[in-house]
Amino acid sequence: MSAPDDPRAELLRLRASIDNIDAALIFLLAERFRATQQVGTLKAAHEMPASDPGREEQQVARLRALAEDAHLDPEFAEKWFNFVVAEVIRHHTEAAEGR
Repeated sequence: MSAPDDPRAELLRLRASIDNIDAALIFLLAERFRATQQVGTLKAAHEMPASDPGREEQQVARLRALAEDAHLDPEFAEKWFNFVVAEVIRHHTEAAEGR
């Protein structure tokens, strides 16, 4: 790859792309949490446990495989998933407690 004619302009272009990706990720996370909120409400209404270790194991395996296919570190994908699931479980627990 050849060096850009104007490295500052290239840096701005790359950062704008990163900013767009970050915005898309935030909107996708918001959509994911709206869906998991519905799951939490359903679980609370039917006195189901906040976490589902079997489902979580399946998701970890699936996301690790997707990460490999996408040339993303599977360890990072798993850490991200575990972080998100911890927050989801917290929300589900609060829903079950009637907060």
